Amino acid sequence: MKIKSAEFVMSNTDVAKCPKDQLPEYAFIGRSNVGKSSLINMLTSRKSLAKTSGRPGKTQLINHFIINKNWFLVDLPGYGYARVSKSTKKVFQKFITAYFEKRRQLVSAFVLVDIRHEPQKIDLAFMQWLGENQIPFSIIFTKADKLKPAQIEKHVAVYEEKLLQDVWEEMPNYFVTSSTKDIGKEDVLNYIGQINEEIKGA
Repeated sequence: MKIKSAEFVMSNTDVAKCPKDQLPEYAFIGRSNVGKSSLINMLTSRKSLAKTSGRPGKTQLINHFIINKNWFLVDLPGYGYARVSKSTKKVFQKFITAYFEKRRQLVSAFVLVDIRHEPQKIDLAFMQWLGENQIPFSIIFTKADKLKPAQIEKHVAVYEEKLLQDVWEEMPNYFVTSSTKDIGKEDVLNYIGQINEEIKGA
């Protein structure tokens, strides 16, 4: 799939105020500093569609971008926020949870994970929550350019072992990406494109 247009539509903290269109939505979420904004900009070939920042926790709203006039890319706040108060975290968590539980247009979530690190409890817990709530998701491993191919395979294998050891019967769908090298771009976009075609044909 080629992205021909990508436009910001709105930001808010109230799921009820999200776009009324019945277009499919794909939500991107991950811990702070995982490279979410950079990934969104890479996927859309826009340098500043999503705001990147050296300060983790910059995204604090539900951000909707309409892609090719026929689907929404949703940029959600991280769930491991840095430099925000506990009360702010609770507010974030409340509307993130509401989005996943109430947003019927949501087709799939993408949970971003920094491939350089060992499985983090907060990531595993969030994936488990998605699974328990029957919310389809894929894992996107970010920053793959920081590791050699053999290391990438090893780190993915560690994740798979951990997930299968916990509650999963099989490894969730996943992608290996790098925003600086455009690694994984076509794979993620083709996956979304394929699902959109299936929705049209349904």
